[in-house]
Amino acid sequence: MAYLSEVLPSLLQGTVITLQVFGVVILLSIPIGAVLAFLIQTKFRLLGWVITLYIWIMRGTPLLLQLIFFYYVLPSVGITMDRMPAAILAFTLNYAAYFAEIFRGGIEAIPKGQYEAARVLKFSPLQTIRYIILPQVFKIVLPSVFNEVINLVKDSSLVYVLGVGDLLLASKTAANRDATLAPMFIAGAIYLILIGGLTIMAKQVEKKYSYYH
Repeated sequence: MAYLSEVLPSLLQGTVITLQVFGVVILLSIPIGAVLAFLIQTKFRLLGWVITLYIWIMRGTPLLLQLIFFYYVLPSVGITMDRMPAAILAFTLNYAAYFAEIFRGGIEAIPKGQYEAARVLKFSPLQTIRYIILPQVFKIVLPSVFNEVINLVKDSSLVYVLGVGDLLLASKTAANRDATLAPMFIAGAIYLILIGGLTIMAKQVEKKYSYYH
């Protein structure tokens, strides 16, 4: 207990950084992913190809490689960022691609007849998206979105490669300093608590939107 009280403050400080990365990435990547999913449905083929290429690259390359690219490679062409902005940018672009695919699947699951009904009712495209498409897509993609949100908690540990003082880096620093694996196990317990809380939240939200059960 004495050792726990000694290392816990630094681990909790790292947890705050982890939650900051998590929160900012979620707030940015989900809306961007939703917008991309709708844009890829447009009749402008060039735009669709560009978005498809972007999604293919972000989903087809490791997130770790993307982090290294944004922080270590871009400075060679004159684009320099601090550790935290580089981490958030890499995570946001990566997860926006995954969310775009999730939302695209939800959009394509909507029966085409509902679009025709919206035209008959003289809804504008924006009104159709807001009042007819989005509410249904939201319900369809909810489980997949929460799955990616939970994955983000675990993936956020990758920011340590940029030297960002997150939970994993704090635990590794304490473990190396004290020559014990105890901080790593404590960090693992904290990750489990965070993921457990998100899992409970996901089940409650999914239950709330299960209209037909």
